[in-house]
Amino acid sequence: MLITVSGPAGSGKSTLAESLADALDYEHVSGGDIFRDLAEERGMTPLELNKQAEEDEDIDRDLDRRLRDIARKRDEVVLESRLAGWMAGDYADLKVWLSAPLEIRAERISQRENKPIEQAREETRERGESEAHRYNEYYNIDFDDLSIYDLSINTARWGPQGVLSLTLHAVQSYKETGDEGKTPITDVEYDL
Repeated sequence: MLITVSGPAGSGKSTLAESLADALDYEHVSGGDIFRDLAEERGMTPLELNKQAEEDEDIDRDLDRRLRDIARKRDEVVLESRLAGWMAGDYADLKVWLSAPLEIRAERISQRENKPIEQAREETRERGESEAHRYNEYYNIDFDDLSIYDLSINTARWGPQGVLSLTLHAVQSYKETGDEGKTPITDVEYDL
């Protein structure tokens, strides 16, 4: 089974993906880890590569190509990134979307990165707008369209263990024989 975990910065993607992979004895593949690998391959820091990605779309496309290749070739994986659900597309067996209000996400990022909450809020808002614009421009993906996801969880309502329990229940309840069909992903231009 291939499971994707997607959502905006600070929504709890890494927390869920790590614990879900552990609980299922699956491999956890993080888009952030792939991005850090890309930076290392180019002799850059992740921050330097992120700045360059704003001007060079090949960086995003390289990351997305790697995510799509993993989705196509591997099984028993929890694939985590903002676009994991979109990039895995029909290869994914279960697509999970995590969200939380901006204030909550900014507070989490502020604590995680040891920066003022106002700075975290503004950076998170700007980053989200920039990424949504790029995703739409590159692939015709509307980041706000959640119709492709099988499960959507507001992580401000449950703690990490509650989010894991909800997701595990969905995974363990899934029966391929009772599956009447995934939401098809249409109009996306996988020009990788």
